[in-house]
Amino acid sequence: MPVDALLFDKDGTLFDFAETWNRWTGRLLDRLAEGEVDRLQAMAAAIDFDLETGKILPSSLVIASTNRQVAEALAPHVPQMDLDQLELYMAESAGEADLAEAVPLAAFLDDLLARGKVLGVMTNDAELSAKSQLSRSGVLDRFAFVAGFDSGHGAKPDADPLLAFCAATGIAPERTAMVGDSLHDLEAGLAAGMQRIGVLTGLAGAADLEAHADVVLPDIGHIPGWLDR
Repeated sequence: MPVDALLFDKDGTLFDFAETWNRWTGRLLDRLAEGEVDRLQAMAAAIDFDLETGKILPSSLVIASTNRQVAEALAPHVPQMDLDQLELYMAESAGEADLAEAVPLAAFLDDLLARGKVLGVMTNDAELSAKSQLSRSGVLDRFAFVAGFDSGHGAKPDADPLLAFCAATGIAPERTAMVGDSLHDLEAGLAAGMQRIGVLTGLAGAADLEAHADVVLPDIGHIPGWLDR
């Protein structure tokens, strides 16, 4: 089935996950702990962040959970903020993260647009963060649809936010490819009846994704070659 549209996950897909989020997460936990070592260690344990190596572990809920779910995990150790304040603080802070593009995004997306493809982003991050990061990378205008978990369509692995992209663009799910680095992305794609492209710029390996994807690629830069297959 031809692919007329591509719906991208953000973290681990458009942006290399470890390169973008390891340092940001360490800085966030340091700020929230306010110098209290016990609180820092408790927060790190709550989200499976290795303080010694400064890395998010593959088991971390940060990888595929919503911003709200991560805030809920941290909230018991952040007495200075209520849950809503913490969620907003995280979203605003994430919007300023040092972004590591998986490939040079502007040229990559322009190539897909020149091929007549319709593009979108669906992330379990907040819409505020997503649009801020895409704007900072200079590519927000390439997307016909950008949604976060808080955009009113739900969150992955549910199909609803993916189907919202199809409804907004008028492109059938079977002619759309969901592109992502996690099982949540691929499970959502399957539930929505989309083609599924796994990429290895997140924390999952090929063995984790192969059974759930139509193809697993090193990164999004290999998509044009796959389209030409």
